[in-house]
Amino acid sequence: MTDETTTQSNGGRTAWARNLATPVRDFLGTETGSALVLVGAVVAALLWANVSIGSYSEVWETHLRIQLGSHGISNNLREWVNQGLMTLFFLVVGLEAKREIDLGELREHNRLWYPALAALGGIGGAVGIYLLFNAGGAGGGGWGVAMSTDTALALGVLALVAPTGSTRLRVFLLTLVVFDDLAALAIIVIAYTDQVDAVALLVAVGLFAILGLLRFLPTMRGPIAVLVGVGIWVAMYESGIDPVIAGLAIGLVTSAYPPSRQELERATDLTREFREQPTAGGAVEARRSLGQAISPNERLQYALHPWTSYVIVPLFALANAGVHITGGLLSEAISSPITLGIVTGYVVGKPLGIFLLPWIATRAPVRKRLGSGKLTITFPGLLGTGTAAGVGFTVSFLIASLAFTGGHLDQAKLGVLAACVISPVVAFAVFRGTRALIPQSRRLEQLRRTAESIIDLSDDVDPERDHIRGDPDGVVTLVEYADFECPYCGRAEPTIRELLDMHHGGGLRYVFRHLPLQDVHPHAQLAAEASEAAAVQGAFWQMHDTLMAHQGELDLDDVHRYADELELDADRLEEEVRKRVYLERVAEDVQSADSSGVSGTPSFFVNGRRHHGVYDIDALTTAITRARRMAEVEERALAAKKKAKEEAKREREGAGQA
Repeated sequence: MTDETTTQSNGGRTAWARNLATPVRDFLGTETGSALVLVGAVVAALLWANVSIGSYSEVWETHLRIQLGSHGISNNLREWVNQGLMTLFFLVVGLEAKREIDLGELREHNRLWYPALAALGGIGGAVGIYLLFNAGGAGGGGWGVAMSTDTALALGVLALVAPTGSTRLRVFLLTLVVFDDLAALAIIVIAYTDQVDAVALLVAVGLFAILGLLRFLPTMRGPIAVLVGVGIWVAMYESGIDPVIAGLAIGLVTSAYPPSRQELERATDLTREFREQPTAGGAVEARRSLGQAISPNERLQYALHPWTSYVIVPLFALANAGVHITGGLLSEAISSPITLGIVTGYVVGKPLGIFLLPWIATRAPVRKRLGSGKLTITFPGLLGTGTAAGVGFTVSFLIASLAFTGGHLDQAKLGVLAACVISPVVAFAVFRGTRALIPQSRRLEQLRRTAESIIDLSDDVDPERDHIRGDPDGVVTLVEYADFECPYCGRAEPTIRELLDMHHGGGLRYVFRHLPLQDVHPHAQLAAEASEAAAVQGAFWQMHDTLMAHQGELDLDDVHRYADELELDADRLEEEVRKRVYLERVAEDVQSADSSGVSGTPSFFVNGRRHHGVYDIDALTTAITRARRMAEVEERALAAKKKAKEEAKREREGAGQA
């Protein structure tokens, strides 16, 4: 932005939406990668427990006590991991769910219906199958073991069996797992908590309220929040309720929000001041301003997520997955209703429940009653996602340790581990089978019937106003927000040219919009206005190409020289730039960028959807190809619908004449 007036006109807020520090793809990528580490930890635990069962038990049953005055907490190492470190895992799950609800794919809250119903159906299906094997028996009290999906393993399975699957599948699974965890932790409180200390619980509730009020403190919110969070954990522990619930609850109330433009500009100013006068005070102020520009939700995720994914959850696996496997245990497990109930519940009951309840909800009478819209994924995708969700680990082991002891506990653990092996095979078969049995055209038609994508681009392309290259009537529109002084935009320019060459026969419409980041690129605004001045003389793209080719030479004299070389009226162009004639024209693009969730340059949109990740030729070609296929499917569907209406009209006219 160039002046205070323009900043105010744009509302003072930059709608960064889903591309903050940890967008959903980063979360999913970390979870998927950590699944391999988790599997390695499980294998290590099994080897350790079977090579040296004595040392395995001895290490994890070692007691550690933390004492403060006359009060203290004493647990063995396994319990410190299960109840202490795992609290941070559930905190991260809650943070990501809250971020998606506030800024992401679930900001349209009616889209929460189907993942919630799928989670409920999956829990009901798994528990129902388990009770068929165990109702009235010694294992009846362990029904909670068979219900919860492990986030890291499920996302890892989905990445393996559906590597080309859309982000919709992963977002749906992630949302389902959050509801699944909420229900599982609620069941721990209701069914697996023997006694509750009401006073300690009230203390936890009071501290939770204080945590919510900390947002109004001007400073020191972070350190105080940590102390209050620890206090909530201790109070929950003393109440008798599993304290991991505190992590999920705190995560779900930690809001994610876009930074204000004033905060971003203040951070830039303070950083520059520190560069000019590098003092300790300046460093503190600059660091604080940078931190405050991002929401607490984003900062906590950035700090904790790698630790929970690559350290805490694998450590949990190492502490809990060690089962001393003997011939006797295997023979007992094969016929044990506990083991069979868990395996069948996960492999059969959970996928069926995840599929059936949303399917029922999509039937017209039920959908009308619920007020819910369409599913965001296809039914084959829903079934495949359900099979990928048939892997339990973290919460399953937590509940198993509460419900069982001795041989029954080992049988339950074997059942959970067996399901983790069988479910990925079933998921692979489901996804491979649907691809083989359902033609691609049919799959695309099914995808067309799902809920429409949330359009990220706030302002539609206007051929009378926007700068367009390629096919003006192309079925695929690629919009770029760029800055003439941004080196990354310069590197992206050859990619754009190659894409246009690949589609020289038509089909691709490329649109350039301005986003001069003046706080870091001092000549970007001038260059943007100069390109608009050239546009009035019919030479926008010639000036665009020249400016991109000379990103280090963008002052007024340079622009005048380029206008001369392009045989434009250079004096007129310079005069219009000096008088800021095209300031508002550029500001309109900036405002649309803010509204569209653009945080930097270059940023691309393919048919209105934000393109995340790299912007090399392969990634953009894939995105454009997918968008073209969807557009073609929609065109065929509309043509078929129009043809059916015309035929029905002719039949009515023929009946009338008869």
